Amino acid sequence: AAFWQTISGEHGLDSNGVYNGTSELQLERMSVYFNEASGNKYVPRAVLVDLEPGTMDAVRAGP
Repeated sequence: AAFWQTISGEHGLDSNGVYNGTSELQLERMSVYFNEASGNKYVPRAVLVDLEPGTMDAVRAGP
């Protein structure tokens, strides 16, 4: 989650995926990590999964 929070902030996105930046360069580079969805919102292009065994065990155990 911290990775996406950092990347979102660097690209001028708020927590809802709405662009609030002021830089043309941010918009030009948006497609590196994000796709534009309906409602002018941006969503991550990838899902990152840590394959370390402890992490996988936690995912399997569920909430």
